[in-house]
Amino acid sequence: MAEPHDRPKAAAPSDPTDVPLPYADRPVATAPGHWVLARAGKRVLRPGGAALSAAMLARARLAGADVVEMAPGLGRTAAEIMKAGPASYTAIDRDPQAAARVAAVVGDRGTVRQGEAAATGLPDACADVVVGEAMLTMQGDKGKAAIVAEAVRVLRPGGRYAIHELGVVPDDIDQDHYTELRKDLARAIHVNARPMTAAAWKQLMEDAGLKVEWVGTAPMALLKVGRNLRDEGLRGALRMVRNILRDKELRARILQMRAVFTRYKKDMVGIALVARKP
Repeated sequence: MAEPHDRPKAAAPSDPTDVPLPYADRPVATAPGHWVLARAGKRVLRPGGAALSAAMLARARLAGADVVEMAPGLGRTAAEIMKAGPASYTAIDRDPQAAARVAAVVGDRGTVRQGEAAATGLPDACADVVVGEAMLTMQGDKGKAAIVAEAVRVLRPGGRYAIHELGVVPDDIDQDHYTELRKDLARAIHVNARPMTAAAWKQLMEDAGLKVEWVGTAPMALLKVGRNLRDEGLRGALRMVRNILRDKELRARILQMRAVFTRYKKDMVGIALVARKP
């Protein structure tokens, strides 16, 4: 795969944990929610959990494909992509620390670069699969459309765009309730998140000229004990508990987010889609 022009490749330390987490220099009280969860030791930061990501990746058909991942975060999905045997892997992340962590995960099997998801610098029609998780939700309508348009640009005909995001249910959710949900969520995670209904996520793909081939959902259970045992394993879940109990500020912030997640547990889901470029 041709690589982005004039974009520095992220340095690749031998161990991802040698790299500080993004926003590590920001107080817990003001850092974005997903990076607060990472400070607590959480490694699967996807709304629908690892199982929904795995189902999405299976339908994206990664084996032998040129794969681009936008905003790969801590590199958990990057590791799963590499296991599938792609022909090539290129990641684009705006945060230098996140990029360095992912570079340590993929090593010399892929390329990780700093850049913007809406302007990757990649050539036209250079990828068979584009993957993006838990990043479109953080954008407004124009930002979402710009990133999807970029994914379409770099995909070859027949290429697949796989996303895993935060959804709201039902499709005809009361708009006043949705507005309240969105405001409470933004206050809790300190990101102006804009989750959408399944119908709206599908429409976003279709407006960009893509054909949605698969949709999957799972409960939004980022802070549920059962989900964390499945996603993080017993050792990882215990690590989270230990970190939260030891840090009063971290505990207060996690409890704030948990309260909002619990309040709207019937309204929020993890949603994944795989759409094909004709």
